[in-house]
Amino acid sequence: MIWYLLFFIVPIAYIVAYSFGRKDSSLLLPVDMSSLSLDSYREVFDDTFFTVFKATIKIAIYATLLCVFIGFPVAYFLAFKVKDRWRGILLALVIVPSFTSFLIRTLAWRIPLAPEGTLSDWLQDWGLRDSPIGLLETRGAVQLALVYNYLGFMILPLFVALDRIQAGLREASKDLGAGRFATFTGVTLPLAGPGIAAGVLLTFIPMCGDYVTATVLGGAKGNMIGAMIASQFSAAQNWPRGSAMAVLMIVAVLGVLGAAVLIFFAAKLLARLLRPLFD
Repeated sequence: MIWYLLFFIVPIAYIVAYSFGRKDSSLLLPVDMSSLSLDSYREVFDDTFFTVFKATIKIAIYATLLCVFIGFPVAYFLAFKVKDRWRGILLALVIVPSFTSFLIRTLAWRIPLAPEGTLSDWLQDWGLRDSPIGLLETRGAVQLALVYNYLGFMILPLFVALDRIQAGLREASKDLGAGRFATFTGVTLPLAGPGIAAGVLLTFIPMCGDYVTATVLGGAKGNMIGAMIASQFSAAQNWPRGSAMAVLMIVAVLGVLGAAVLIFFAAKLLARLLRPLFD
């Protein structure tokens, strides 16, 4: 509780408080808290903010779904198909890229995605493209790098959840007449639910606030809300507006997660109601 109080609750409280202040560049801390107002929130509500914010949510959702669809088969393979002596080595290969700096891993994508890069030259030499690729400084480049950077955070909790499933449960399902698909949907997938939820939280929330990837690879077309917030604190020195953006982003991310939870429980209830028809 002391850890959360000092490094989570207190910083968030400062951000919320700064969002009601006024910009004052004459101060060492450029926030005037003598007269509180909602001016920063009024300034934030413009077309540019909502355009970038919608793009950020869309990129984060797509990248999270891609992490799930790519990470689940990998985690399933590691948990059920790989022998114990090889499992540690393959898990280490999943973790090793995280040993490198996040910035360096993101910068490395500029080499293959560049219009005159090696990948572009190969595609043209093989006749797959007539012109250089134009992925750099687009939303596609940002999304690709996000999946690469955060895929390990999806695979590890999925592997832990799948590895904890007792082999006897899956064997019992097959002994009772269930096929592979029925065993997967009726036993494996529900028991892997906590791992999926943990992986989604560990990827979606950081993706929404990521500004390094958008700054390095996105350019004007792939700008994300994290980069806008960072620019308000650093370049513009407008801490109240940056704080207001941060507060709105936190609320919106919680809203998206809440909507996802409601959709999940609604789908679960619908499946339960329709189960007699399938049976």
